[in-house]
Amino acid sequence: MTKSTEHPLEWLPTGRTVAMRAAGEWWDAVRVPRYLGESVLTALGPACGAVIKDPSGALLYWLVPPGEAEVWQIRPGSGVYVQGAATHLAVPGPQRTGGPHWRVPPTRTRCLTDPVSLRHALATLDAAVIR
Repeated sequence: MTKSTEHPLEWLPTGRTVAMRAAGEWWDAVRVPRYLGESVLTALGPACGAVIKDPSGALLYWLVPPGEAEVWQIRPGSGVYVQGAATHLAVPGPQRTGGPHWRVPPTRTRCLTDPVSLRHALATLDAAVIR
């Protein structure tokens, strides 16, 4: 992936639909339980990229560059997982408001979260989750 701040949104479904999208090509996803994720949103502030909220699972998903988080050492049972190649994620369209929806919507200039910043926020908020 280039260092450009622009990100193509070809993978984004339209309207209010939800589509299963494979991780590993455009992005990987970092799944965080909502109890920790809301604090991560605050900690990242304007540095936060797109975030999907899944209310039924009480989860938030950050999109990060492919492969950038796969080597993280995450404590088992923490509820934090990296979803990379060979996994899929329910991705909502931009107008969706129920079920899986965008907590922070993607734009071409605000899509992927810097994995170093996300890892730092997770480690700072709960040192037992990630090393």
